[in-house]
Amino acid sequence: MPALARAPAQVQAAEEPGKAEATRQSILEAAARIFRRDGYSAARLTDIAAEIGMKAGSLYYHFGSREALVEAVMEVGTRRTHQAVLDALAALPAGAGALARLETAIERHLIMVLAQEDIASATIKLIWQAPAPVREKVLAEQRAYGALWRGLLEGARAAGAIRPDLDLSVTRMAIMGALNWSADWYRPGRLTPEEIAHDVAAMVIGGLAPRP
Repeated sequence: MPALARAPAQVQAAEEPGKAEATRQSILEAAARIFRRDGYSAARLTDIAAEIGMKAGSLYYHFGSREALVEAVMEVGTRRTHQAVLDALAALPAGAGALARLETAIERHLIMVLAQEDIASATIKLIWQAPAPVREKVLAEQRAYGALWRGLLEGARAAGAIRPDLDLSVTRMAIMGALNWSADWYRPGRLTPEEIAHDVAAMVIGGLAPRP
């Protein structure tokens, strides 16, 4: 399909920038739904195109391959969640303590996983399913987000709010694993994402607290 690989530049010239971006976002949202449902190996570009009433060939005008589409979904999902946590931290009062910052990050990350529809959840699923070269391309954003969490945990420990016997790397991975796994078991209904996030944050913070 070499001719299609050159099509994006042609479409950019033919479409208004706003329309092209809207189409791209529609494709990303549809791709996230399909990847979340079917996983990387079973998802087909024809299914993604059909999700938004687009011909399969037209999808290549915006994304030249399934790998390029997976990469874009993962980049958007990671970036959105990272920015949402940064915004939530920035909105805290100036005197907010290290533990309050950690609790806020836990709640906001979980809310993004539960309420950001499909992109955050698809990103979590795709991290270990996508080909290694694709995963490597989005690692920079993932590492930056991991560094944010390391800083939050280190700040909480320095403030005496986390048990000194815990390995912070293990703690961070355990927290992120628990939060991300919620995408698999969550079903809208009795509790809102915000209520669940509050309860989970309380459990995590309680488990990290120094022993009397």
